Amino acid sequence: MKLNPQKRDKALQPLSREHHHGLLLCWKIRTGIKKNIEPQRIKMYLDWFWLSYLKPHFENEELYVFPVLGNENELVKQALAEHRELKRLFESENDLHKSIGLIEEELEKHIRFEERVLFNEIQAVANSEQLLQIQLDSSDKIFCENLSDIFWE
Repeated sequence: MKLNPQKRDKALQPLSREHHHGLLLCWKIRTGIKKNIEPQRIKMYLDWFWLSYLKPHFENEELYVFPVLGNENELVKQALAEHRELKRLFESENDLHKSIGLIEEELEKHIRFEERVLFNEIQAVANSEQLLQIQLDSSDKIFCENLSDIFWE
């Protein structure tokens, strides 16, 4: 029996679209590594992505989405721990090759967890007021690509 994917509540759709850009980042990293791109070039792009998109995304989730389940919820604890680890990796200047590879692995794993597990739980328990508040606080942001060094092409 094939299960159909659960439809994402419209309140969470902007965050899911941001997750899509995170998955594209993982693809760009993998492509850059395969092409033997200098780690510093990839790191410059990662710094831009972190400050422009991912850090604000994490802050939004932590302020407006995770409270639906509460910080003592095991799924929220996992997401918060993954946010801390990813922050550490993005802000690290040591062993860039290793950090970049770990960012690619950990970010993809984190996004899959949020999309397949955490967001499903949140939309299952959130009431209409909570979903409306998430929707108001998570409006779509236009993604403007950084084209200063397209290392993945």
